[in-house]
Formats: sequence, structure tokens, C-alpha cells
Amino acid sequence: MKTFTETEEWFEIEGGIATVGVSRKLQREIGEVVYIQIPPVGTYIFKEQESVILESTKAALDTYAPLSGRIITINKKVLEDPSIVNQDPENEGWLYKIEICNEKKS
Repeated sequence: MKTFTETEEWFEIEGGIATVGVSRKLQREIGEVVYIQIPPVGTYIFKEQESVILESTKAALDTYAPLSGRIITINKKVLEDPSIVNQDPENEGWLYKIEICNEKKS
């Protein structure tokens, strides 16, 4: 089951791995995505940190990590063909997968 953030990213957790993408609503708001920049595999990202840049025909937009963890997989298909995010942002248009880090609460 997908969980959506206030900033319209989504994530789905399975076995300590989260698949991350953007909502259909966000994709509609920014327009046709033409370029995507994702940090490389191995990069550690923190919850609510800027993580992915989406460039559309309207503007560039930073998206935010919904969870903290290390990027273990990037969806190379969307890098090669950003239109996948336009057509199916909540399934085939996922952006990356992270190995979730348990954040210590103080």
C-alpha cells in the first residue's frame, strides 16, 4: 500500500526497502516531465531532504525524500525516458529504492 507525503511524494515499503516516486497529482501540476536527476546508488539521503530534480516544460522542481536511507536502486528507465513518469507516476514511473535506516528518536 502506498503512503503519500504532504509534498506529493509516495513510498511503498516491502522488507525494509522503500520504493519512492511522485504522485499523479504532482505530475499533473508540474506538467510534462522532460528530465530527471536522481542521486547515484549508494547515496545516503535523509527524510525531507531534497532528493530528486524533475524538470518539466513548465519548471524545475525538487522532490523530497519521504524516509531516510541509502539509495540501492535507480529506475534507469525513467532516466532514459522521462515520459514514463508522465504516463504512470505511481507505478512504472517510480524513481528510486532505498534501504530504510531506522531513525533514532531523541
